[in-house]
Amino acid sequence: MWSENRLTELLDIEYPLIQAGMAGGPTTPKLVAAVSNSGGLGTLGAGYMAPEAVREAIREIRQLTDRPFGVNLFIPEPIDVDKAKIARTNERLDRYREELGAERVRAEEVSTEGPPFWEQLNVLLEERVPVFSCTFGVPPAEAVEQLRSAGVAVLGTATTVREGAKLEAAGVDAVVAQGSEAGGHRGMDAGMVGTMALVPQLADRVGVPVVAAGGVMDGRGMAAALALGAEGVQMGTAFLTCEESGAHPKHREAVFGSTDESTVVTRVFSGKPARGIRNRMIEELEPYVEEFPDYPLHNNLTRDVRNAAKQQNKPEYMSLWAGQASGLSKKQSAAELVQDVVDETEHILSNLAVR
Repeated sequence: MWSENRLTELLDIEYPLIQAGMAGGPTTPKLVAAVSNSGGLGTLGAGYMAPEAVREAIREIRQLTDRPFGVNLFIPEPIDVDKAKIARTNERLDRYREELGAERVRAEEVSTEGPPFWEQLNVLLEERVPVFSCTFGVPPAEAVEQLRSAGVAVLGTATTVREGAKLEAAGVDAVVAQGSEAGGHRGMDAGMVGTMALVPQLADRVGVPVVAAGGVMDGRGMAAALALGAEGVQMGTAFLTCEESGAHPKHREAVFGSTDESTVVTRVFSGKPARGIRNRMIEELEPYVEEFPDYPLHNNLTRDVRNAAKQQNKPEYMSLWAGQASGLSKKQSAAELVQDVVDETEHILSNLAVR
């Protein structure tokens, strides 16, 4: 049976399908639970959440499902606090604040702190979360040791073969191969290797299961990923438009109206490369990205603009994360999406087997 492999055994799931941990609101407890209840692995994108908010979300998920689920966090990175860049960028953002009626932020008041990784991790350990996944780097050895000692499966994200090898050496149980087609933030070195090129090379390089991510929207993507050597897929954009998603209505509209040419990789919103639908803010600020401070400083700078844009339903100033295959998005429930992927995969593999 195509769905029975090392990944499904590791995660204790029925189908090798992971819903990506999209931080910032799309991965509501209802979405996470719906995916897990359907036989996949739902994932809470908790990178930006305060520790106690993470705890509350985990407990809500557990009220909705008794199946395994995961929580995704961002690995902390060294930060270069360039005050001159912060000041210049802050001034450049004032035009948007004025248009949106947002209060001006003083450069010296901008937070230079990233997400509280260790506090978030402690919550995951205390709540005995079944699966931990991470992006933005190699998890610290102490974190991997704590997680594995607690019986937690650990997944890392790689955009190149070299990154995947580093993750395996760090002790992760599986590697998510994030191709350049994927929506949202990129991994460690923001490698721009496509999914079709990355997956087989990574599968040949590492001994742990590989999960294909980037451009997978249906059973065709699942079947292709399995043929390339992956043991499962991770899907993000496809779940953005599901009924249980917490994505902003204007974000959904933008995804439904997108094509294969709509997205671009940009540092405009966070200071870190991420793929999203091109809009006015990207067009106007892209020429100045080299002047921006590092992530998460730039992300903290733009937060008030992005939040005001959401409140006022102005997608031209929102980070509309989406992958290159966003044009295949559908309006359906998470359970329907999972079942469609499974049915189509089985149909494709059965047809190939009899040829």
